[in-house]
Amino acid sequence: MTVTAILLLLISAILHASWNFIGKRNAPEAAAFLVASIVGVFCLAPFPVLYPGAIGYFSQEVWLLVFGAGCFQAFYYTALAGAYRSGDMSIAYPIARSSPVIVVTVVSLLLGRGDQVSGQCITGIVFVVVGGFFLPMRRFDDFRMGNYFNISCLLALAAAFGTAGYSIVDDEALRLLRQTLGSPMAAWQITGVYAFFEALTTVAWMGVFVISRKRERIAFCSIISRHFGSGAAMGLAIHLTYLMVLISMAFVSNVSYVVAFRQVSIPLGVLMGVMFLKEPGHRPKCVGVIVIFAGLILVGAG
Repeated sequence: MTVTAILLLLISAILHASWNFIGKRNAPEAAAFLVASIVGVFCLAPFPVLYPGAIGYFSQEVWLLVFGAGCFQAFYYTALAGAYRSGDMSIAYPIARSSPVIVVTVVSLLLGRGDQVSGQCITGIVFVVVGGFFLPMRRFDDFRMGNYFNISCLLALAAAFGTAGYSIVDDEALRLLRQTLGSPMAAWQITGVYAFFEALTTVAWMGVFVISRKRERIAFCSIISRHFGSGAAMGLAIHLTYLMVLISMAFVSNVSYVVAFRQVSIPLGVLMGVMFLKEPGHRPKCVGVIVIFAGLILVGAG
């Protein structure tokens, strides 16, 4: 990983923990993420307006990937909202953030990119996963299936699959775009255009879900009238965060490094949950965060 990638991912990690805190504190509903996604579309709209030529580089395959990435994003937001409604942020957030590493690494190996994943990186990923298992425990002898097989943890795992899905799809789409990129167009410009269309398809997928459920329709109207400021701030942070991640993909050899190193947001998210939401800070949770951070150091140095 280059210094540029590390700096981008560190800033995005801070923003990521912040918007999750806002989502948990104010309105953990899919409707809140729909509002945030709509705001994100407007934030990213200048890219296709300023760089309309970038759209010409979107092949049919890229458009299909954009459509799929939006589906995974919508699934991620919906599952994450459910996890926050039914459990603590300091548990659900780390599980949702640590689990995608397994999926992305396995898929990378299946795609024949095993030579890009070092042994040190794999060791770091193991640390990250092991640390995640400590998080729900109240005591170190509290290892039982009930800690993990509950609605909040299962939805957090579902959110993790959504994260892995859109990360893999985005990586493939941006690789295709960079391969066909002409000299007048910079990588960050076409990345911004791609992020706009991904946000647009996410809104479409989430819109279908929210419209089809009475509870979500009511929540959407409530958020628009009472919590629009928080929804707008969350939307700005979400899309600025992921735009940085998309740009950072151009500075790493394998997307599994990006997904793993982004998890530096985990200790920040846990700290926000414990300090500001008054969630319990059990010792195993603290140890789990330390183990995860050690794994991130290994991944970043690998």
